[in-house]
Amino acid sequence: MGMGMGKVKGWKKMRWSGHVIVVSLAIGYIYLSSVLVFIKAWFGLGSSPGIINALLFTALALLCISNYALAMFTDPGSVPPSFAPDIEDPLHPIHEIKRKGGDLRYCKKCCLYKPPRSHHCRICKRCVLRMDHHCVWMNNCVGHANYKLFFVFVAYALLACLYSLILLLGSLTVDTQQSEGPYRSVYVHHFRAVANSTEHGFRCFSGLAYLPNLTKQNHNRDQGGNVYSHPYDLGVYENLITVLGPNVLCWVCPVSSYIGSGLHFRTAYDRHATATTTS
Repeated sequence: MGMGMGKVKGWKKMRWSGHVIVVSLAIGYIYLSSVLVFIKAWFGLGSSPGIINALLFTALALLCISNYALAMFTDPGSVPPSFAPDIEDPLHPIHEIKRKGGDLRYCKKCCLYKPPRSHHCRICKRCVLRMDHHCVWMNNCVGHANYKLFFVFVAYALLACLYSLILLLGSLTVDTQQSEGPYRSVYVHHFRAVANSTEHGFRCFSGLAYLPNLTKQNHNRDQGGNVYSHPYDLGVYENLITVLGPNVLCWVCPVSSYIGSGLHFRTAYDRHATATTTS
């Protein structure tokens, strides 16, 4: 585990909030209605297709819940008090500076220098390593140590919503009367919950997975309003590795597989320098 990602003084261990309760209730409602209503109506829970679909949806739900819980309770990483940028370090020659004045980035609230890609969170009241944003739906920042967990959680949540929607539509093809009577409210509320969850999921991906930089905080425009290539853009595959980890088989697993301490990151200039040196 990298520097600044252990226990932090004042770090809230209890992450429950109103938004977290809403997400938890939504997950529970979508799961129960999908298994006990839609799968039962379409296949029957005692049949082979019913058992297989129930097991698959349960496994998907467990992966979604585990990644959500880990992303919520994992400290994204903070700037260690001893951190100070070394402008003479030949291994890390690139340093982020202020847009005005050209000074090294310094947080007046934390009284610390800011490592590359770090930002101050006014809600957590500290600087977070490779901060993407503060997510109210898990009452935690999305940063260096839990970025992959949040990324995979959103992916599993979208898959679960699409799977659940297929089960809903499939149950209607067997008996259209299922959507009437006592089950009508279940179908209506479930469709609304799935639609809202899918919308929020795609919004997260539009911000998080905006390739090639894979983080919305690192896309910038010049004074003319033109988007320019960011130095942290290493290409789609390399960007994915920095977020999901070097082991492709672990990309879908609920484990935090971040690379490095979060204080320094590879840049496109490093690759060019290496290529020049080699040639």
